[in-house]
Amino acid sequence: MKYRRLGNSGLKISEIGLGSWLTYGKSVNNQTAHNCIHKAYELGINFFDTANAYENGRAEEVLGEALKEYPRSSYVVATKAFFSMGSGPNDRGLSRKHIMEQCDASLKRLGLDYIDLYQCHRFDPEVPMEETLYALDDLVRQGKILYAGVSEWSAAQIEKAAGIGKANQLRPIISNQPIYNMLERYIESDVMPVSVENGLGQIVFSPLAQGILTGKYKPNAEKPADSRAANDSVNTVINSYFRDDVLHSVQKLNSLANELGVTLSQLSLAWILRHPGISSAIVGASKPQQIEENAKAIDITLDHEVLREINTILEDIKDFAPRR
Repeated sequence: MKYRRLGNSGLKISEIGLGSWLTYGKSVNNQTAHNCIHKAYELGINFFDTANAYENGRAEEVLGEALKEYPRSSYVVATKAFFSMGSGPNDRGLSRKHIMEQCDASLKRLGLDYIDLYQCHRFDPEVPMEETLYALDDLVRQGKILYAGVSEWSAAQIEKAAGIGKANQLRPIISNQPIYNMLERYIESDVMPVSVENGLGQIVFSPLAQGILTGKYKPNAEKPADSRAANDSVNTVINSYFRDDVLHSVQKLNSLANELGVTLSQLSLAWILRHPGISSAIVGASKPQQIEENAKAIDITLDHEVLREINTILEDIKDFAPRR
C-alpha cells in the first residue's frame, strides 16, 4: 500500500480507503463485513471511513468490532455528523449541541477513546459557521478527535471556513470528502484548487460510481441479480447512472482497460489517484476479493495518451448535477 498526507497535516492515510456506506450494518452481514475489514488491514489499508447516520450507528459498531483486535495506532478512523439521529429539533445539523453529543455517541459505538478524523457530513446553513468550527476545535482540545474535516462543502464554504479558522487561530480543517469519479467531476473546477490553496486534502467517495465503473452493467441488459443495482434497499443512488450515454461510454472504458491489461475498477481508481490533491479514494466492498482487486490500482500509472483517450470517451456523457 502507498500512503499520502491528508492535506497539509502530518496524518498519512492509505491511497485506497475502505468505507461502510450502504454496506456494513445493512446489505452485508457482519461476518462478511469483518472479513472485508480484516482483508483491507492485511493489505495495508489504514483508513476506514464511516458515519453516525449509516444505519443509525450500526455501521460504526460493526467497524469498531472488527478493528478492536489491532493496535490503535495502526489505523485511522473517520466518522461524521450532520444527518438526523432522532426526531427532536436538535437531533441533526452542525450546532454545538449536536456535534458534541454525536461525537460522544460515535466514540461509544466505535469503542474508541478518540476519533482520528471527525467530519461535517454536509454544510448546515442554519448554524453560524463560527459555532461549528469552535465546537470542532474544542473537541480537538479535549482529545476526543485529532483532526476535523468536511464533506461535500462548496469551494466558497471551504474558503470561508479557512478564513474564520485563521482569523481566530483555530486548528485548521484538513479534508473534504466529495463524490468524485469519471462521471461526476464537479470538484475539478473550484473545490480542488481552493482546497489545495487552503491545505485540505480530498478523500473521495463513490470512486467507482456505485459499481457502474466496474463494467458489469451492460446497455439494454438485465441487472445482475446479486448486484447493488438489483437491491431496492440500496439502489436509489446507483439508478441515476443507468443512462444510455453512461452505459455505452463505460463499455468503451472497459475495452480500454482490457487493452491495458487491467480491470475497469483499477483504471478508474488510478485515474482518480493521478491527482496530487486527492489523498485517498474510498471504496466499498461486499467481498474481500474486491478489496484485493482495487488495492492494485495504486501501482498503475496512466500516460498522457491514455488520459487523452479517457477524456475523449467521457466527452459523450452529459454532466451530473452535484450531490450535496
